[in-house]
Amino acid sequence: MEPPVDILIDGLPATPADLAHQALVNYGAYTSFRVEAGAVRGLDLHLARLEQAAVELFGDSPGEDELRRLMALAVGGRDACWLRVSLFSPEIGHRAPSFVGRPRVMTVVSPAPPPLATSARVMSLPYEREAPHLKHLATLGLIHARRAARAAGFDDALFVDRNGCVSEGALWNIGFVQGDRIVWPQASMLAGVAQALIQRGLAREGLVSERRPVALSDVAAFDGAFLCNSATPVCPITAVDAVVFQPDPAILTRIAQAWTAQPPQILG
Repeated sequence: MEPPVDILIDGLPATPADLAHQALVNYGAYTSFRVEAGAVRGLDLHLARLEQAAVELFGDSPGEDELRRLMALAVGGRDACWLRVSLFSPEIGHRAPSFVGRPRVMTVVSPAPPPLATSARVMSLPYEREAPHLKHLATLGLIHARRAARAAGFDDALFVDRNGCVSEGALWNIGFVQGDRIVWPQASMLAGVAQALIQRGLAREGLVSERRPVALSDVAAFDGAFLCNSATPVCPITAVDAVVFQPDPAILTRIAQAWTAQPPQILG
């Protein structure tokens, strides 16, 4: 049985027409995160993501104050939950794409999901998401890639761009470990919130980082790799194709502590 969800549109119960549009038109963007005691790690980053997407996709934004109000309303008195915040417009469709204006806000509250995995073997696949800098609703390509990786005996898919460089995972960012240095791939990709939170705390853990192009052929030169997203702050990658890594618990703990050190921010 699927876990219960509560869906609101601009703070009111979703109507069948609202949900029909969402099912038929995948034009929009979203962000999602864990809420604990009314607070969220990286809330400022999630809000900035929504603001950027709203202006780029619709030409207007609900604004931070309204987004915060709708998020807090959706969460209500829950002590812990998972919140997805989506932007869409019923005025935009396949035959009528030209509307410019403030998007509507859909909030979906559900139980927090478990981490993606405790370790992952990933298969590289040539794929570049459409408008990769946005966390948008078009997910056929990434789901298709995950299916292909699973069918080949791997846990997940790692995307490689047209230049043969690593970009991102299907639902996550990747970091490579080289001694006390974290290397983030430089490519067209979604800048993840978990990735940014880890980055903020690395110096506190005595780690340095850099962002540079990482060719798929360079992967074997690293000491290790990990994936991260809002549901999975740190998960060791034990293989990329035929390249096998032995996870280092000490460095993974330091990376996880870099994330944990970022304090949750109150919604309201």
